[in-house]
Amino acid sequence: MSLSGLPTGKHPKWRSWLLTDTPTSRHHARVASLYQGWLSFRSNPMAMFGLIILLAMGLIAIFAPLLAPHDPFAQDLGNRLAPLGSDGHLLGTDSLGRDILSRLIYGARITLYIVILVALIAPVAGLFIGTVAGYAGGWADTILMRITDIFLAFPRLVLALAFVAALGAGIENAVIAISLTAWPPYARIARAETLTIRNSDYISAVKLQGAGPFRIITRHIWPLCISSLIVRVTLDMAGIILAAAGLGFLGLGAQPPSPEWGAMISEGRKFILDHWWVATVPGLAIFLVSLAFNLLGDGLRDVLDPKDGGT
Repeated sequence: MSLSGLPTGKHPKWRSWLLTDTPTSRHHARVASLYQGWLSFRSNPMAMFGLIILLAMGLIAIFAPLLAPHDPFAQDLGNRLAPLGSDGHLLGTDSLGRDILSRLIYGARITLYIVILVALIAPVAGLFIGTVAGYAGGWADTILMRITDIFLAFPRLVLALAFVAALGAGIENAVIAISLTAWPPYARIARAETLTIRNSDYISAVKLQGAGPFRIITRHIWPLCISSLIVRVTLDMAGIILAAAGLGFLGLGAQPPSPEWGAMISEGRKFILDHWWVATVPGLAIFLVSLAFNLLGDGLRDVLDPKDGGT
């Protein structure tokens, strides 16, 4: 047996090592827990379907220059509003003769850009505010939670519209506006988790060892909040995508000629009766990606929620 706990020999029984009930080290226990969580997640076909769609979208966004058959900005007014299956244009063209498939492929980059930035900003802000409020208590908790209640009192899209109107149109301002409206639920979750944890015996033991509030929050409370936040993030991604598409639809998100899916729907709505594919195709893309995030979130909730027997 090696120092890491991995069996040595010509043919190591790695699966038995990962599925053991008696790990030999902290590293072994962590790897075994991840593998068992993956097995549980893999047994959910709908969650795997969502994961495959999102992985495919990521690959499409990365290799967009290789996959797109045309320049997404190239106009051909002589071939405008070409129908589905036209020669050289599988999904047709828009009102300026631009290839819809190419714009759809490049639009995946914008969608992922928005999703990744919001997922990096909103949960981190919510985690910090929620854990500080839950651990400090008293007036700090009251002030921070009342601010959270104010943000929660407004519909997300209406509040995002107000922030974008104040900041100005643009994809970066749209990301900031969506992030400012997305953090309150994460703060509520983090506060609830912190209130459950802060009076536990092991936190008292850490205090007796001389750990300060900052170390307790960052080293002992945050790690226990992460799993709940991950589930919430994946379930919120559909709403974030729809909010970004809504801002683009209203002309407050990504600006023309950027191939953002919401802006593509906004342009195509003028031709919805006679040339339905111009607006329908990007709408189906938004639907598919939103569905994939919801399916992924449901699968992760089954794996990560300890109340349901997750890892």
